[in-house]
Amino acid sequence: MAYTAIDDPSVYFQTALYTGDGNSTKAITNDGNSDLQPDWVWTKVRSASNSHHLADTSRGITKQLTANNTNGEQTDASIHASVQSDGFTVGDAGSVNANGATYVSWQWKANGGSRTTNTESGNNPAGGYQANTTAGFSIVDYTGTGANGTMAHGLGVVPQVMIVKNRDQTDSWQVYHIDLGNNKSLFLDNSDPVYTLTDIWNQTTPTSSVFTIGTSHRTNADAEKYIAYCFTPIQGYSKFGSYTGNGSTTDGAFVYTGFSPAWVLMKRTSGSEAWMLVDSKRPGFNVIDDVLEPNDVAAEGASTDIDLLSNGFKLRKDNSNASGETYIYMAFAESPFVSSEGVPTTAR
Repeated sequence: MAYTAIDDPSVYFQTALYTGDGNSTKAITNDGNSDLQPDWVWTKVRSASNSHHLADTSRGITKQLTANNTNGEQTDASIHASVQSDGFTVGDAGSVNANGATYVSWQWKANGGSRTTNTESGNNPAGGYQANTTAGFSIVDYTGTGANGTMAHGLGVVPQVMIVKNRDQTDSWQVYHIDLGNNKSLFLDNSDPVYTLTDIWNQTTPTSSVFTIGTSHRTNADAEKYIAYCFTPIQGYSKFGSYTGNGSTTDGAFVYTGFSPAWVLMKRTSGSEAWMLVDSKRPGFNVIDDVLEPNDVAAEGASTDIDLLSNGFKLRKDNSNASGETYIYMAFAESPFVSSEGVPTTAR
């Protein structure tokens, strides 16, 4: 029996906490079991209101997008400045390095910035991908054609989550989730419920080699540049699914993941509710109520309560567990429930 495909999740994902010093550059060094040179970096100030900054090594680490709004890409080395063999550096922007402010950064490994490229073919865009098939993660960049087309993702299996942004325009982030289907989309930058939009994914489910983009300006305007973050689940390391809330604050819904989560992103799909993001380092013990909302600039707050357990997570507050309401989630592991050698994980 295969318990997990990845014994040490810190090879592919880590959370870093740090305090800003206001200097022109500051190195952020990871503290996981393994060194991690990140390819996708997502940084947010915890102690103040400011944007969620996202950068990657396909676009170039100094090119910033913000999860909480529709803004196009900006080049700004005062935010993310470079990646290192075990972390990254930030500049002196207040949103990432104000003196005395506290920050969190989540980091994923893809393929070290090395891309497989393709040229435009008919309606199919030109672009490229850097894929980590072991960790089920790829970063895809492409230039739209304005017509229904496909783009290679490099995962070798069907992606279950895709997060796409028009880099050139003020378009909303589009989120595909397997439990929503191929004619639905969520917007990462707002709290709206799920939309039925037939022109985002052209009502076509991704395959093991490509995902389909429709004619929407948000995913495929002619000659405009896009970035897509694609994920497929890996046993013992990542899982993407949905759950139904039961309304209880004492015995809320439990979601089995097969690992102790390091990071969980949740969104109510059946009504308006903020995206909610928690991790195992903030505050580092249960019950966790240090929540950030990717669609909002707000500082860290107690907008939900959640327990991160050895084999999943349990909800403790109504806004992430409303009775009869549906939520989607993404989760990445701190440690597998059972190692590849059959050794159980110690509970928190």
